[in-house]
Amino acid sequence: MYRLIIFDADGTLRCCTVPGQVCPNADNQWELLPNVKEKLSEIDWGSPGLGRIAFSIASNQAGIPKGYLTAETARRLLMDTAEAALGFRPIEDSIRFCPHNKSDGCACRKPGPLMLEQLMDFWGVNPEETLFVGDMESDRQAAENAGCDFVWARDFFDPE
Repeated sequence: MYRLIIFDADGTLRCCTVPGQVCPNADNQWELLPNVKEKLSEIDWGSPGLGRIAFSIASNQAGIPKGYLTAETARRLLMDTAEAALGFRPIEDSIRFCPHNKSDGCACRKPGPLMLEQLMDFWGVNPEETLFVGDMESDRQAAENAGCDFVWARDFFDPE
C-alpha cells in the first residue's frame, strides 16, 4: 500500500490552455485534465503518520530560467493546481519544482531523483511506499532512479 503519491503537474494534473504552449505561465493559462478531480476525491489524503496517503507534486518548470514566469509564480500555480484537484490547499513543502535548464545538469530536474527523494524524506516514507504518477519518459526514469513505483497518468486517471 502506498503512503505517498507524487504527481507530475503538466500533462498529468493540468494542461495548458494556450495553443502551442506546453506549460502555463499565468493564472488563466491552465485547466485540470479530465478525471483528475474525480479520481483524487476517492483517496483518503493526509499524513502517512496518521494512516492516510500524502499528496505531493514534483515538476520541472523550464519556463523559469527562460524568464516566462518567476519561481514564486510557478509555486503559486502549482499550489492552485493542487487545490483545484484536491479541493483543499496542500502544505507548501509538499510541492517541489526544478527551476533549472536541462543544460544545468542539476540533480533536481527529472529524470534526476532529487525532488522525489526530498518528498519521501519530508513525509518520512520509503521508496517502496511511494508511487509517482507522470506522463513523460523523464517521469518514469525519475521514479526508477528514486527506487519508487511509477504509473502513467493516463492509466491512473482513466484506467478503462
